[in-house]
Amino acid sequence: MDEKLKALVEAAKSVRMTRQDTEKQRESFAYGNTHIENSRITKDTIANAAKKLKDSGEY
Repeated sequence: MDEKLKALVEAAKSVRMTRQDTEKQRESFAYGNTHIENSRITKDTIANAAKKLKDSGEY
């Protein structure tokens, strides 16, 4: 493995994501997967759904 890549992999191992980082990553994942099936899904659609779930205590 390239030395620069090894250094990046090692640095990534110590990264700790915040709760906000995790939520944004979850939304990005949901958008990426749902938009493939339905092009009418937007990032705002996902953000609004995530907010509703969070407000209801479902996640």
